[in-house]
Amino acid sequence: MRLSIKSKTLAVFAATGTLVLALLTVCSTRQSSTPLVNTVLAETSGSLPSEVIVYASDFPSEALVELDFLNDSASPNGKLIGLPNNGDELDPPPENDPHVTFNVHVQSMVPYRCWIHMRVGTAKGRSTANVVWVQFSDSVDGASQAVFRPGTNSYLTAQGSEQQGWKWVGCEATGSGTPEALVYFQTTGSGEITVRLQAGAEGVGFDQFILSPAKFLNAPPSEPIVEK
Repeated sequence: MRLSIKSKTLAVFAATGTLVLALLTVCSTRQSSTPLVNTVLAETSGSLPSEVIVYASDFPSEALVELDFLNDSASPNGKLIGLPNNGDELDPPPENDPHVTFNVHVQSMVPYRCWIHMRVGTAKGRSTANVVWVQFSDSVDGASQAVFRPGTNSYLTAQGSEQQGWKWVGCEATGSGTPEALVYFQTTGSGEITVRLQAGAEGVGFDQFILSPAKFLNAPPSEPIVEK
């Protein structure tokens, strides 16, 4: 049960004449500190599915499990999420290794692609410092079969290059037994789902997550920070 809700809505016109509505709602109680973050992209002549854009700085510290906030001036609001590199391996889902979970609104049975703005760390020992695993509640593939769900061994993999530094990395279906990287959602009511990002390697960091049905469906952002 969520006992308190704080919301902030911002409406501006972009240079293209598109009306951008950004809604950020953070829900916090003793029972749940999972934030709800959603960015709505709407044409003035009609609506498009929501572009979900999440910053690391959107989360309360209670939402992080064995992860930490780190400072980086290149990140939105100067914050990224990461963990130290001790040279050890991390296990993929369904193992419950370091992760963060949050809720967003999506549209039912619309294809989405996810992107992570990743900071590849320094490789050490058995850790490449460049992997994040992604899962969702209510997620299905194009044939309406359940995939990429928490508590299973089905997941998307965002694996950066070996070169240290920041890069937008796509979520691919390697290791899940499903060749399709697009994800759909069988949602009802408000269309709220849970996203779970699990560190796949010690030393990795990330500061933005995108779940895109339109603008970034086929290609990553060209800018290091995507404005909400």
